[in-house]
Amino acid sequence: MEFLIVTGLSGAGKSLVVDALEDVGFYCVDNMPPMMILRFYRICLKSQEEFDKVAVVTDIRGGEPFRTLINDLEVLKVQDNPFKILFINCGTHVLLNRFKETRRRHPLSDEYEGSVEAAVVAEKNMLEPAYKMADYLIDTTELSPTQLKNRVKDMFGGSVSQQMVVRVMSFGFKYGPCREADLMFDVRCFPNPYYVPELKTHTGLETCVKEYVLNDEAVKGFITRLYDMVDYLLPLYKKEGKSELVVAIGCTGGKHRSVAIAENLGAYLSSKHNKVIISHRDIRK
Repeated sequence: MEFLIVTGLSGAGKSLVVDALEDVGFYCVDNMPPMMILRFYRICLKSQEEFDKVAVVTDIRGGEPFRTLINDLEVLKVQDNPFKILFINCGTHVLLNRFKETRRRHPLSDEYEGSVEAAVVAEKNMLEPAYKMADYLIDTTELSPTQLKNRVKDMFGGSVSQQMVVRVMSFGFKYGPCREADLMFDVRCFPNPYYVPELKTHTGLETCVKEYVLNDEAVKGFITRLYDMVDYLLPLYKKEGKSELVVAIGCTGGKHRSVAIAENLGAYLSSKHNKVIISHRDIRK
């Protein structure tokens, strides 16, 4: 049985995550009271033919018992029961805008005299233990609803129990750093195709930009060293039991250099029989 616990910040997109999980065959239960998770887990174990892929969503809507959730999960780990945690995160400023636009109340608003900002900060502090314990992290700060659903489908369309997933992501620093990154590389020091008139409107997915970026001698030296580093680190992350490793490559706008190098690294890692997902956060901005 594959048992996935989805938690995270209010307004970060957990409902969209549930929709995407259902699309890839998960039996999903939203807003499950924290004290019921262990009992439900055991029920699913006894009926694995019917419940082979299960996802439950739990968060601070569960009230005070949510604070005991981490202890319950530690019990499962001690008993060697397999499960994974997916944490949905988001930047505070984006969450504040979402609550303002939708006019929804934050679950903790009443405790903080209607202050959404105070409620968001308090919720982040409450969820810190779950964040640290998570096997998978999705930060929705820069993601559209479609991008979020596609991310979930890429991550869980197979099995949550299989080998570590390596996600290689390009991004533009002008739109903010990649908050999900385990390893982040800044490639703004290399020649920028943006300033070449015939390349400016193209992207790193196209041959003309790829050749310009990857044939640069400095980039060649960087890629050689990048290969050596990931070859050294990946076995260590796997040994640690990490479920997902996010390698982020950033340039200025996330359209040319970072895209070409991310595509190159993704192809290399795939050739070494790793499960790789390549995404380009800012390529269309």
